Amino acid sequence: MNPFTTKPEKDTPLFVDWEKLWVKPYDKQEVDPYTRTRVILMTGTEFENVWFSHQFSRCCGDNDLRRELALLRRSEQQQQKLLTHLKPADETALEHTIGYEQLATDLTAHLAMRVTSADVKGALDFALLEDFDHLYRYADYLDATSGVKAEELVGRYTEIMPGRPTIAHHRHPYDTLRRPMDKGQPALIDMLAANVITAAEQQTMNYYMNTAALWPDETGRRLYQEIGMVEEQHVTQYGSLLDPRLTPLENLLVHQYVECWLYWSCAQTETDARLRKVWQRLFQQELLHLQLAQRLLEKGEGKQWQQVIPEADFPDPLRLESNIGYVRGVLESTVYNTAAREDYADTRELETLDTFAEYQAQVNDPRKNVVSHSVIRQYIADNGQDYRFETAPHPVEALRCRTRDNIKIGLLPQ
Repeated sequence: MNPFTTKPEKDTPLFVDWEKLWVKPYDKQEVDPYTRTRVILMTGTEFENVWFSHQFSRCCGDNDLRRELALLRRSEQQQQKLLTHLKPADETALEHTIGYEQLATDLTAHLAMRVTSADVKGALDFALLEDFDHLYRYADYLDATSGVKAEELVGRYTEIMPGRPTIAHHRHPYDTLRRPMDKGQPALIDMLAANVITAAEQQTMNYYMNTAALWPDETGRRLYQEIGMVEEQHVTQYGSLLDPRLTPLENLLVHQYVECWLYWSCAQTETDARLRKVWQRLFQQELLHLQLAQRLLEKGEGKQWQQVIPEADFPDPLRLESNIGYVRGVLESTVYNTAAREDYADTRELETLDTFAEYQAQVNDPRKNVVSHSVIRQYIADNGQDYRFETAPHPVEALRCRTRDNIKIGLLPQ
């Protein structure tokens, strides 16, 4: 399917009334885990589009163009508000957080297996192990505070065990940037992947920032604060992959194309018949948005969509599904890695990495104050061992011990 040559259904509205804007939330007891993660993904995608539109408007002096952006943005806002309220009120913030980290794990793994760019795949594999570790730490905190087992929430599709330890995630800002896609025309799947994962990680960063401020106890507030800082690093990393050559109007077109592919993917893969209709309806609206972005590009720069996205037929749909084997393989081969400017290095083979060591000394000293690890120490003290869901022994021998939290992997040798 090429969305540029696909007409939206007749009478598809740009705006809907309040009744149509309110859709019954999913049932947290019955929902498929990947329905929950699709809702999170598309909420973040809509936020990215709205935020990009605001920034575009603030840097534009043409009020006629700004009116068109405002028109498009208001429709995107309606979509985002609808999606946000698909989360039921009885799903706690921490339960919802498990959905965020399951999304981060399985979305990242899915994209990493599909991209063609070594730089994009390297960035995905690198951050994959960090989001995977976040899932483990939130899961232990969830069980400690509520008795809820995260393995039930993830449907046992995603393992819950240590990844690269969170203490090793804290890196100097200089080491969070990657090479942008600026050599020729990026492959369509690479462009899609970089845009999708940037929006998803940005949504996670914002969610954790807001949740931290509303959390009732100090441990939870500090845990969201710490992991939220890592998510900001991920947003910087993934955002640096995006094609810097695009003009704002070209970027607007790309944003709308990405949304079309994602809503189409959701409609193709959704198992809940009621929510499949929601995805189908929002896809039809996105076709309208894409048409508007296309007209603005033609009017403002005299360019056709083919000059921005030459091969516009959708690739296979994005699928959120279990990726246990892939995650285990990345764990086994790269768990000791850290970022070294635009590349990666095995910390066991480094004598020094000045910026990494400098930043670690600033934020992780003393190490006992790193809450992502004190949460696990406390859980082990209370229960004798940590909480995990594993389908086989951990692929990294140093992370198999369940009675001691490892805070050495991924750090420079002491």
